[in-house]
Amino acid sequence: MGTGTSLGVPIIGCGCAVCRSTDTRDRRLRTSALFTVDGRRLLIDAGPDFRYQMLRAAVTHIDGIMLTHEHADHIFGLDDIRAFNWMQGPVNLYAEERVLQNLRRVYDYAFIPAPYPGSPKLALHSIDMQPFDVAGISVIPVRGWHHRLPVLGFRIGNAAYLTDVKTVAVAEQQKLLGLDILIVNALRHTSHHSHFNLEEALQLINTVKPRHAWLTHISHDMGLYAETCQNLPENVSIAYDGLIIENT
Repeated sequence: MGTGTSLGVPIIGCGCAVCRSTDTRDRRLRTSALFTVDGRRLLIDAGPDFRYQMLRAAVTHIDGIMLTHEHADHIFGLDDIRAFNWMQGPVNLYAEERVLQNLRRVYDYAFIPAPYPGSPKLALHSIDMQPFDVAGISVIPVRGWHHRLPVLGFRIGNAAYLTDVKTVAVAEQQKLLGLDILIVNALRHTSHHSHFNLEEALQLINTVKPRHAWLTHISHDMGLYAETCQNLPENVSIAYDGLIIENT
């Protein structure tokens, strides 16, 4: 749904080659992913571009939303869940209790005893590190660290999605073995205090050895899509907005 950083690509006011690129694969909305399993749809994160992402992909039903963490680029589109409320009623949302508390603060008008009429309707479900079900689909949480902030990645079947991670403990990496698809953040080439750079993402990929890995949460500092792809291992690709990955 989106493969960009909190600023997206292009960045407002930036004139670099990537931000000026006419290659649509260099244009990135805020990071999000939609998993479809036997017709059921599970969304990971709902940032400020949520509305446009839903329209672009012609999504008319969501069975559940899972949040990795509470930063603005991952939750600030949730007011637009109202359109789904009209079609299907309250939408189930799954996150750690700390994240749910932040949602209740940011969207206080939706969770006060007498909610504002027309406010978004979300059924909140607190999760921890135990596997949980969303619409009958088993989800395994994977702990990562976004600098000092704990975040969650998710394994669904033989695919896993991790974003905004800087470190993943060895015990959590074990949950990523035997994957067909790994989607993981890789911000840029140089080091960053709270995100994997390309080298760190490739180290994780080399450790857990998925059949194929896709890089997301890409900044303009990674360089042009067409050029950067040429220097990646055979089983690693850069994701782009609108990409559909089929796991058969």
